[in-house]
Amino acid sequence: MNPLDPGSATPPFEQLRTQLAARVASGDLPAGTKLPTVRALAADLGVANGTVARAYRELEVDGVLVTEGRRGTFVATTAATTDDAALRAAREYAGVARRLGLTRPEAIRLLDDAW
Repeated sequence: MNPLDPGSATPPFEQLRTQLAARVASGDLPAGTKLPTVRALAADLGVANGTVARAYRELEVDGVLVTEGRRGTFVATTAATTDDAALRAAREYAGVARRLGLTRPEAIRLLDDAW
């Protein structure tokens, strides 16, 4: 895991969430991989337990991670299909934006606003 940037405008939990999601999407963390406990990862990164817990929770909501009680937190087996679903949604949005006559910068601005 890369160190989190305390000077960044992006909150630490979001930096961690983004890093983990990118590693899952790239295959660096394949489906079924067991992640460190909240406490262990927080200690490694030098952040509060709540920071890691929130990142894990948000990734669970997104279907990227799954927590199995005392067994731990794992990369979800459905995470591999996330890229396909995101690509389909992106293509659909691009098509709609073009039909509406939006320029690429306008479409990206709307996506950023929605994010």
